[in-house]
Amino acid sequence: MKWLELKIDTCHEGLSEVEPLLSSLGIDGIIVDDETEFQDFLEETRPHWDYVDEDLLREKQGKSRVTFYLESGEEGFAKLGEVRLALAGLKERCPDCGPLLLSLEDVEAADWENGWKQYYKPIEIGSRLLVIPAWESVPHGDRVPLRLDPGLAFGTGSHATTRLCLAALDQRIRGGETVLDLGCGSGILSIAALLLGAKSAFACDIDDKAVDVTRENAALNGISGDSLTVRTGDILTDAALRAAIGTGYDLVLANIVADVIIALAGSVRPLLREGGTFICSGIIDDRAEEVAAGLRGGGLGV
Repeated sequence: MKWLELKIDTCHEGLSEVEPLLSSLGIDGIIVDDETEFQDFLEETRPHWDYVDEDLLREKQGKSRVTFYLESGEEGFAKLGEVRLALAGLKERCPDCGPLLLSLEDVEAADWENGWKQYYKPIEIGSRLLVIPAWESVPHGDRVPLRLDPGLAFGTGSHATTRLCLAALDQRIRGGETVLDLGCGSGILSIAALLLGAKSAFACDIDDKAVDVTRENAALNGISGDSLTVRTGDILTDAALRAAIGTGYDLVLANIVADVIIALAGSVRPLLREGGTFICSGIIDDRAEEVAAGLRGGGLGV
């Protein structure tokens, strides 16, 4: 089935006019992108990102958008005509409602839930690992297969920061190591460590979804709760979690962002055994020296 995808560009104030206008025409299934909600989202999630694409900021500045869909056919085009007439009237009544620009695209019905999977393929990493999407079956030869369904959590193996961490694990895991995975996401790093020969791993994340996905991916790879412990919590603020984690790890992993790694810097050294290694990633290039200084300040050699 074909659909008409329609977008109305307005402003924050104009949303209070556009939404009831569409509802009066029998159009209630809408998607609202509000510039103020975008800015609020950036502020609320500030500890979890280092930069925002400048083109995206320009696109969002001063703009709110309402998106809705009509069936591509006689009835849909008739309804589109009603929307055009109603918008023309709104422009005259409300000059402060922004551009009220209506744009149209034809779209094909698709399996939105699973369509992204076509872009996620098996990935060879380092000399030993092969990351395989859970829904694919491929020969792995001499490589260690790591089957993964990322679900709603970060970590597919395709992102550069994850590949770098996996490559570092491939070099450092030789058998029998203990591993701590801070901000485990999909669980890809701790699961990879166990598959490569680590003795045990403790994985934690502030997101409940990440914990669930990690457990599911562990089961996909035949890893039991005897070797992998997964917990929800923030090591910086949760004393009970810190107590459960303990100390003396051969490897501590953190594929997060610069601000979080800097905040962790003073806590990592006590988690490691003498001669242990902290592998961290997710640091944009112009913050590398700042992070390195923070790690050295925490008693680590870079």
